[in-house]
Amino acid sequence: MRKDAVHNRERLLEAARRLFADRGLDVPLEEIARTAGVSIGTLYNRFPTRDALVEAVFADRAARVSELAERALAAGDAWEGFTAFLTGVCELQAADLGYNDLAARTATAGDRGPALMEEILDRARRSGDLRDDVTLTDLAFVIWGVAATVKATHDVAPGAWRRHLALSLDGLRAAAARPLPAPPLSAGQARAAMRAC
Repeated sequence: MRKDAVHNRERLLEAARRLFADRGLDVPLEEIARTAGVSIGTLYNRFPTRDALVEAVFADRAARVSELAERALAAGDAWEGFTAFLTGVCELQAADLGYNDLAARTATAGDRGPALMEEILDRARRSGDLRDDVTLTDLAFVIWGVAATVKATHDVAPGAWRRHLALSLDGLRAAAARPLPAPPLSAGQARAAMRAC
C-alpha cells in the first residue's frame, strides 16, 4: 500500500474506533469518513463492507478475549477462571459501546472462541462449581443481558453491569441448580437470535 493509502486507512480506523466506542456500531459510514477527513469512496476502497471495517477495528478485542480465555484455562481454580473470563469480557463491553454491540451480535472470542469457551465451561462443570446443564448458548444469554445493561446504564450508572453479572453468575452455580423450564437453544436458534440482536 502507498504511504497515503496507509495513512487514510489508519485515519479511518481511528475515527471508527472513536465513534463506535462512543455511540455503538450503527454510526453512519459517511460520518466515519467525514470524521477521518476522507471521502466515502476512500472508506469503501479500504473497507468494502461495514463488517470489514468492524472486523479491522475490533481485531485487537478478539485477540484480548482469546487471551482471557487462555488465562481462564490456566487458572488454578476452574470457577475463578470461568468468572474471571466472563468479567473480563464484560469489562471490554462496558468500556466500548461498539464492542458491546459486537459482543451482543457474536458472543464469541474470534475463530477459536467457541472451542475455548466450551473448554472453560467443561472445566468448571468438572470441578462441580458450574451447573451441569449450562451450554455455550446459555453464555450468550449472559453476554446479551450484560450488553443490554451496559447500553441502558452507560451514562447513568456505568458499573450497574457488575451487579447484573454477579446475579447471573450466582444462577450458574451448581449449588443453585433447579430444573430448567425450557431446553437450551439449538445452534440454529442461537445463530438466528444473534442475527436479531
